[in-house]
Amino acid sequence: MKKKKSALITGVTGQDGAYLAKFLLDKGYAVFGTYRRLSTPNFWRLQYLDIFDRVKLIPADLVDSTSIVEALMISEPDEVYHLAAQSFVGASFEQPVGAGEITGLGVPRMLEAIRSINPRIRFYQASTSELYGNSNTGVQTEETPFRPASPYSAAKLYGYWITRIYREGYGMFACNGILFNHESPLRGLEFVTRKISNAVAKIALGIEKELRLGNMEAQRDWGYAPEYVESMWLMLQQDKPDDYVIATNETHSVAEFARRAFATAGLDWEKYTRVDERFLRPIDVNFLRGDYTKAKEKLGWRPKVTFERLVEIMVKEDLERWGRWQQGKTFPWDAPSYPTEAGILTRALRV
Repeated sequence: MKKKKSALITGVTGQDGAYLAKFLLDKGYAVFGTYRRLSTPNFWRLQYLDIFDRVKLIPADLVDSTSIVEALMISEPDEVYHLAAQSFVGASFEQPVGAGEITGLGVPRMLEAIRSINPRIRFYQASTSELYGNSNTGVQTEETPFRPASPYSAAKLYGYWITRIYREGYGMFACNGILFNHESPLRGLEFVTRKISNAVAKIALGIEKELRLGNMEAQRDWGYAPEYVESMWLMLQQDKPDDYVIATNETHSVAEFARRAFATAGLDWEKYTRVDERFLRPIDVNFLRGDYTKAKEKLGWRPKVTFERLVEIMVKEDLERWGRWQQGKTFPWDAPSYPTEAGILTRALRV
């Protein structure tokens, strides 16, 4: 009997990790996922997708090489999807050393462990459009020069290049997926898209009165996360490893996202939205738009969910969640236990 394929996903409790786990389980994989031990477990996304009992969980930490080796030996994977990171750009200004230690140096720790245990394992590195920073180009491709504009993107730049070095230096099957912003109802509340959809739902239901945002003119290429995890899998099914941009070839501003989100709930966004300087970063990326031509031609991948549909999906899901919460229903979810931003203090502001 042919052995079932096995995959190890680091960061399986995050948005991408949960969607990827579901995708691979539906493909017939045995799925293992690493997670950090916390005093309060954070498995709500796996539970929300009804796959919590199907994923084999392994405690590990990216600063502990021994735990990484242990995870590889337990899972014996054919494929490793390295998604774990300190993944919020804003937080990297507050914790720049941590961003380098976890998001940057976590990558060679993974690659060294794979090289030592089984160099035939196929490796996916979660790179990011934040690598481009303010590159002053109209569109970003695999050939566009990188210009990081945050501690997070600087750490990711190291991860990108060390992945290429292991591929070229040791002949390992290692790919970088340069994914542009991708959102969903499973997005963390610290990210602006989910912050907006969550606030719109609360305002529409009379729970809150306003939404405060930072740079509303920033423009991003926003796609739908469940579609993007398929591209990760496709990269590891090719004959040769390579790096790919995954995007929609469209750009929309934060203000446009907010306007459409409020419109979905039948509200005028200008009545409820305020600019708050607390949410301005020391450096911000003003414009990102990816060109997914290479992925379309070599992977057969293309986005299907439009920007308008993405906003609608997120707002309607948060409306439904808060409506259930008002009825006293319980279900896997993050928002009720998330602190209000007024209670979070930081000095990482633009000066």
